[in-house]
Amino acid sequence: MKHKRLTLCLVLLVISAVYLIYPYASKKDKDEESFKDEIIRFHIKANSNKEEDQALKLKIRDEILKKMGDKFANSRSIEETRYIILNNIDNIKSISEDLIAKEGKDFSVDVSLGNRKFPTRKYGNIIFPAGEYETLMVSIGEGKGQNWWCVMFPPLCFVEISHGNTSNPEKVLGKVLSEEEVYKLQANKELEEPPIILKSKIIEVFGKTKNNIVNKFLRNIEATTSKN
Repeated sequence: MKHKRLTLCLVLLVISAVYLIYPYASKKDKDEESFKDEIIRFHIKANSNKEEDQALKLKIRDEILKKMGDKFANSRSIEETRYIILNNIDNIKSISEDLIAKEGKDFSVDVSLGNRKFPTRKYGNIIFPAGEYETLMVSIGEGKGQNWWCVMFPPLCFVEISHGNTSNPEKVLGKVLSEEEVYKLQANKELEEPPIILKSKIIEVFGKTKNNIVNKFLRNIEATTSKN
């Protein structure tokens, strides 16, 4: 009997520890992704990886940046950028279609704003971790080629640009993200995919461990009660 009570006490102690650590780990994981609420990405997917399709993708990029750059460069908030996008989707589509026709192609173009998942990507000295981001997507033809991308808000695509790449992304990001958030993106620059996946696995393990311990605890109580 003494042994069973000791076992129950240990089980309760472990459960308490898991419940204390698990919410903290989950909250930390959520906080580390809070910067995504202030980001809209811009991707252009080529029809294929053929040299001519990739070249067409870059021409469409330059045309959109040239004709839409002023609107997005002067945006003061993510809400304003989102509003400009939604009111210019047809315009962006027309710009792309006109350029395609000028190049003697007949590819269709799909333009949309929504959440999309991406792998970890590097932008200058900044690492954007894998995950889901709000994104303006311009897909050319079958959209099976490599894509060009940048950050539409804050307007990394349009400020001090050279073919859509700002020379100082930290400075632009710092206008809407906290110093800590920018630092975390910089601090991740040496990390690759595995550590990011490991972090998620740790949360997953905590979740499974918590359920296993609770089930074992309930079985022990049931066994003890039935014997009494």
